[in-house]
Amino acid sequence: MTALATTVITFTDQDFLNPKFKDLQEVARYYKNAYATADPFPNIAFNDFFNPDVLDAILAEFTDLDADGNLKYTTPNELKLASIGERRFGPVTKAFARFLNSEPFLMFLQELTGIEEPLLPDPYFEGAAFHQIKPGGFLKIHADFNKNRRTGLDRRLNVLVYLNKDWKDEYGGHLELWNRDMTRCVKKMLPAFNTLGMFSTTSHSWHGLPNPLTCPPDRSRQSLALYYYTNGRPSNEVESGLEEHTTIFKDRKDSEVDAKMRSFNTAHGLKDFVKDLTPPLIFRAAKKLVGK
Repeated sequence: MTALATTVITFTDQDFLNPKFKDLQEVARYYKNAYATADPFPNIAFNDFFNPDVLDAILAEFTDLDADGNLKYTTPNELKLASIGERRFGPVTKAFARFLNSEPFLMFLQELTGIEEPLLPDPYFEGAAFHQIKPGGFLKIHADFNKNRRTGLDRRLNVLVYLNKDWKDEYGGHLELWNRDMTRCVKKMLPAFNTLGMFSTTSHSWHGLPNPLTCPPDRSRQSLALYYYTNGRPSNEVESGLEEHTTIFKDRKDSEVDAKMRSFNTAHGLKDFVKDLTPPLIFRAAKKLVGK
């Protein structure tokens, strides 16, 4: 029987962090008020939060997501790429992701955000993992799906780790946070290398990067996304008719740039309305007849 040679990469929790953030609970207690009172909804961004050597290794493991086997979104709502689960993770990325899903980091998130229900990670990385947007790409303003389709848990928190070295302001790609009535962008986060961004996820946490990316053709906007869940959510976050929904896209008021998006969403909204009113058996038969 031939022995298999294996290389094991081991890390301690402190290996992943910038030393100035090594006491996660102290950091959480210090910034929790800033998080809770941030506009337009609870959010925060930390610069240089992690060990840059770890993020350098993760960046080296980040492969172009244009390859087969990844998710490619090409609609008037979004032009972006995403990986599926852990399959594109190298050994360092796997270790890092598991740290972000570990008890110490979950306790940090719990204290920082003030979410009372126990926070749970998503080992399936539903909609999360590596994200990539290339020049000309975008992600229109939206509120995220609020239930995990595998577990049925309530999505409560988005955590984003940016991997873009020497990212210039003129490249765009800022994460924009919009007010509830969609009249203005309240905050922008530059997706610079080693920035940790996070915000609470509700049916009205409008965010995105709505304008086409203008970085050089050899660059792209790269990030690692993780989402966190609870079993149930506070009643004041549940709105009638929006108890369970997929991603909700919103056009910016009076924006000509969003005209195609507006028409696309109107057509799809009508399709969903017809689907809701049509008995499932008839709807499936009609779908086969038109070949869609």
